[in-house]
Amino acid sequence: MGIEQEKIIRAAFRTISKVGSQRLRLLIAYFGSALKAWEAPASKYLEIPYQERWIKELITARQSIDPERIAERLIKQGIQIITPEEIDYPHLLAELSDAPPLLYYRGQLKGNIQALAIVGSRKATAYGKAVAKMLARDAAAKGIVITSGLARGIDTAAHQGAIDAGGVTWAFLGCGLDQIYPRENQRLAETIIERGALISEFAPGSPPNAAHFPARNRLISGCSRGVVVVEAAERSGALITVDFALEQGREVFAVPGPIFSEVSKGSHNLLRQGAKIVEGIDDICKELPAWSNYVGHISLRKEALASDIESSNGVKDYDIILGLLSDVPLHIDKITINSNLPVSAVSLGLLELQLAGKVIQLTGQHYVLARER
Repeated sequence: MGIEQEKIIRAAFRTISKVGSQRLRLLIAYFGSALKAWEAPASKYLEIPYQERWIKELITARQSIDPERIAERLIKQGIQIITPEEIDYPHLLAELSDAPPLLYYRGQLKGNIQALAIVGSRKATAYGKAVAKMLARDAAAKGIVITSGLARGIDTAAHQGAIDAGGVTWAFLGCGLDQIYPRENQRLAETIIERGALISEFAPGSPPNAAHFPARNRLISGCSRGVVVVEAAERSGALITVDFALEQGREVFAVPGPIFSEVSKGSHNLLRQGAKIVEGIDDICKELPAWSNYVGHISLRKEALASDIESSNGVKDYDIILGLLSDVPLHIDKITINSNLPVSAVSLGLLELQLAGKVIQLTGQHYVLARER
């Protein structure tokens, strides 16, 4: 039996609504392979203990499925399949007892890699997005793969940060790979395919149901050495990823945020419970023995910084802000008035400039230029 044939049969089983990853694992274990299960007569299925209801539905559904047509559709859609038995299946994920019997992907996969998950709120603040992008950019520059879920907010910033660094990022979807969600991330998804991979355990055609996202989250943490929560409310979906990470023996990190921010309350609770505090990528690398050789200062490139914040007239916001600053402290309100920029653009610009080492924040939201020594 060839691996390709086995993969297509596993994909055929996954098109049956009652056969998820768990039940497919059961069938493979019981019959010895998906191909043997597919070729088995109905009488053999009925011998499986305690599974009668969904087994009968499977027997009926199997009769109308043509594996060859499934293979043709996957090729046409540019979707590939990988199984835990293959070398390029994410190796940490393959070690888990509940590893999906197959993953669908578009792009490129390399199994034996170091990966870091960066997750957080869909309703992220400018601060959270800038931090997520910085961490992803610095980690990707060290050769670490950034994993996240392609959601709005922190996920989007993390993927973009890895791309900005010329690194690799994997986006796990809670739907089929032919249905990008959210729709506004279609262009980002296409870029990710060029730099890494879109991955899902759900068959093409599967909609982005709410029930799919916890399963998606377990894959994000499962293939990663650690999970960083940048911003999360007290009942954020990112905390589900943390629960899976703890069960899987992964390290959990959290970024502190403003004490008045609702989207930082979940992150702060994690810190109270023992999550490692993160102020930069070195804080993460120091906690992971395998990453000890990655520790070292990374400076942000000016061109990468400039691409993050740009006003509509083509003038860089950070250049406007830098032009207003000197050795004399200037309050953020005064910077906003004098720059004629939106408050959000000034806040994000000042944060980016601090991360780049261009600006220093003093007490009372006053700022000065950081002079080179």
